[in-house]
Amino acid sequence: MLLAAFASRELWEIIGLSLTVSLSATVAAAVLGLPLGVALAIWRFPGRRSVIIVINALLGLPPAVVGLVLYLMLSRSGPLGALGLLFSPGAMVIAQTVLALPIVTALSHRAAEDLWAGFGDALMDLGASRWRAVPVLIAMGRLSMLTAVLAGFGRTVSEVGAILVVGGNIAGYTRTMTTTIVLETTRGDLPLALGLGFVLIGLTMMISAAAFALAGRPS
Repeated sequence: MLLAAFASRELWEIIGLSLTVSLSATVAAAVLGLPLGVALAIWRFPGRRSVIIVINALLGLPPAVVGLVLYLMLSRSGPLGALGLLFSPGAMVIAQTVLALPIVTALSHRAAEDLWAGFGDALMDLGASRWRAVPVLIAMGRLSMLTAVLAGFGRTVSEVGAILVVGGNIAGYTRTMTTTIVLETTRGDLPLALGLGFVLIGLTMMISAAAFALAGRPS
């Protein structure tokens, strides 16, 4: 039965959707979070400490609450209801991005703080502006930045609560590996749930290993 399930087109579509949604959310969180984390390490401004505290406090965002807030915003009566994103892969990407963004920002900020303390004066002496220092620090700390991004990916690819609320777990449209695992477990199909769990772990390890292998290559 397990082999037959993995031979079905539906299951591979579920796996493909899971990776598409999670990787899209991770990229979005990285594009926003890496520069923001580095900027917080470089610039000094009133309220900076409070911003850093809030970002770190958001590391433990409850997924179900995030899903509920987004549901209210994306529903027909909500402020973003006209976009028609509720119960779609787009809503799932938004939910996962919200959950991953504080992780990427906080971890990149910690890495950039050490780099700025060690090399900030040298960069400024060489004529680099603070704006130009942002991509330089990201490149210098690429392994630490990659760790931040992969931590965000771990949050997105394992997410269940928020995407259940805003995605609806619709067969053939918004059903992912994690929501399928929950569904099959409640149905009593433990072999399929375990099989999908191993696939999820394997894909996560492969993506992380490939990313570190590429990042570690000399330029």
